[in-house]
Amino acid sequence: MKTARFPLLLCALLAAAPSFAENAKDTNSPDTLIATVNDEAYRLDVFRLFYMERLQGNQAQQNNPAFQQQVFDEFMGLIVASQEGERRKLEDDRNVVAALELERMKVMSNAALSAMADEIEPAEDELKAAYEKIKEKTTRMEYKARHILVKEEDEAKKLIKQLDKGADFTKLAKEHSQGPTGKDGGDLGWFDAKQMVAPFAEAVAVLEPGSYTEEPVHTQFGWHVIELEDTRKAEPPAFEDAKPQLIALVKRQKIAEKVNEMRENAMVELNEDVVKMKDEDDKSE
Repeated sequence: MKTARFPLLLCALLAAAPSFAENAKDTNSPDTLIATVNDEAYRLDVFRLFYMERLQGNQAQQNNPAFQQQVFDEFMGLIVASQEGERRKLEDDRNVVAALELERMKVMSNAALSAMADEIEPAEDELKAAYEKIKEKTTRMEYKARHILVKEEDEAKKLIKQLDKGADFTKLAKEHSQGPTGKDGGDLGWFDAKQMVAPFAEAVAVLEPGSYTEEPVHTQFGWHVIELEDTRKAEPPAFEDAKPQLIALVKRQKIAEKVNEMRENAMVELNEDVVKMKDEDDKSE
């Protein structure tokens, strides 16, 4: 029997956790089929994996019948194309054999790393140590500033002279700035210097709150006159708020250490016709 439309109720179950409603308990069996195509059976688990991969980055589409139908149609296309590959005996093709072997290695590697992560339970002191390291790196200065952007250096210099005579920076920005913030008096709000192009960031970093640049600052956008209003230190999130990220970080570090250890202890015999190792004399050159 041919079917062209996907049973959408079943698709909704696929996106859910393994423990569905009681009337859907049969879908939990690893032997449950989703379809038989040209007398070849395909397990629901395979489609479920395919569906979840396609859902990545499209979470809003999870309950969209059109998206569900699209994914099912893609899966059916994958089935018939792969069957054609088998009909052509492409599983014996050298490149296909290598690709399948590589994909198997990737899947087994990811499964092993996931299993290792599940076995790791970072201690509280490890999480706090990681938190302190992050604090050292993430504590940074933020700036609150305004700017006036014009096309010509001479115009910027004239504006600075007006400021020297007591002109209001906000008013000048509204009248002369060609940037999108001009209507707001050149207000840039709070920002990290890294968000700005280098000349602008460097100019802001040497200003004192309440002062403005004595010379125009040139960037690819034009000529800037910058006024620094205030500075503050941007603090990292509280330890408890950052805990989920810290747990993931410590787990990744421990897994990396374990993988390095396994690699160092692995018995490796290289094919020297393919892999040429440098001798000590070569290394010293």
